[in-house]
This record gives sequence, structure tokens and C-alpha cells, in this order.
Amino acid sequence: MLRLEPRQQPSKIMRWLTPILAVAITMVMGGFLFAAMGKDPFEAIRIIFLDPFFHETFGPYSRSQLLVKAGPLILIATGLSIGFRAGVWNIGAEGQFVMGAIAGGAVGLALYPADGIWVLPLMTLAGALGGMAWAMIPALLKIKFNTNEILVSLMLVYVAYNFLAAMVTGPLKNPDGYGFPESRSFTSVDATSLPMIYEPLGMHAGVMVALALVIAAYVMMERHLLGFQIRLTGESRAPRNSQALIRR
Repeated sequence: MLRLEPRQQPSKIMRWLTPILAVAITMVMGGFLFAAMGKDPFEAIRIIFLDPFFHETFGPYSRSQLLVKAGPLILIATGLSIGFRAGVWNIGAEGQFVMGAIAGGAVGLALYPADGIWVLPLMTLAGALGGMAWAMIPALLKIKFNTNEILVSLMLVYVAYNFLAAMVTGPLKNPDGYGFPESRSFTSVDATSLPMIYEPLGMHAGVMVALALVIAAYVMMERHLLGFQIRLTGESRAPRNSQALIRR
């Protein structure tokens, strides 16, 4: 009988090939879906994967926004990867990101139009504490009542989005926004905007911070005692979970 068993040591080649294979398989399976709907799969793949980079009209704008949107995703992925290595399954990072953004944005709006160098660090600290506080809810429920952290963290994403909708139509609403559900623009004040490093690519300081944290996380997980302890904690959970499944 065929049986799937985990590798004792992850393949170094597959570590590099996995992202490439994931994109390739996505393109192939997506092509089949578009073909089943009667659409040209090659044109659909071109529009989705190639036009944002190479289209003559909107390609330059898409390229400039790529790093802007990638910065927060890199930060989220880095944090989640550490938790996953420890066996902690947090599926609600999107909600935690939203609540952190609300907390950081609320500080910036409360201080508007202050223009001191201390405003942005204070917003960053508030954002980190806001996301952390939201992540503590499933953690505390897990410890106190043994709830499923996967379901709780996932459901809290929808709560966070509804809270965001309430904020931009209530306390954080732009008084000069003519009724639109939005806050004041943070780009109108230099103190609440991240400094730009390379304008053509839209690369601001946040992108560089995200990339630096990726390197720091790698060094911690692969070269530091704390990373070894985190990995050991995650690996020690597997046998207990397997025995629990067998008993059930």
C-alpha cells in the first residue's frame, strides 16, 4: 500500500523550486478553467501574469505598485512563517493587519496635522500593538478554553473588516470627504508618510524594512538558538498530534 511520509530533511532544491512550481501549476490549472469556459487560456494568462509588468499603457503603474503592495505581504508572511515553524496555526493575519492599520492610522489622524519626526514611529508602534492585540484573542481563547485557533483567527478577519467599515464611516471619517467612506489622506502630511527611496518603482522605506526583516528572520531561524528552539517546539508537536488522531 502506498503511504505518504514526511521527509526527515527538507529538500534544498524543492525549497527554491516550490514557488516556481506553484506559479506554473496555477497558470496551467487556470488555463484549463478558462478553456472550459470557452475563453482563450493563453490570452487570459497573458492578461493576469504578463500585462501588469509589460503592458504599454498600465504596465509602468502596475510595476510601481508591486513593491508597495508587496511590503505588507512580506511582513505578514515573515511573521506567519515563524509561527508555522513553531506549530502555531494563525490563519487570521489579514484581520490582524487590518486592525494594526486602524490603530496606526488612528494615531496619525488623532495627531493631524502634526508634523514631527516622532509621529511615524508612534504610528508604527500603535500598528504593531493593534495587530498583536487582535492576535491575542484567539491565543487567549486557545489557552483558556482550548478553542480552535484556526477557526477563531479566521472568523476574526470578518469582524476586523466590519470594524474597519464602522471606523471609516464614523470616528475616522474624513470631514472633508463629502460623505465617502474614507479617512484623511496620510500623504498630505510628510510626518505620516513613509519616505520614498526609489520613485519609479514606488519603493518606500517600508519595503526596505520588510526585506531587512526577512533577512533577520532567516538568520534567527537558521543561525540562532531562539530559532532552533522555535523549530524544535514545532517538531515536538507532531508526535503528540499523531497519537491524538490515532486515539480518536
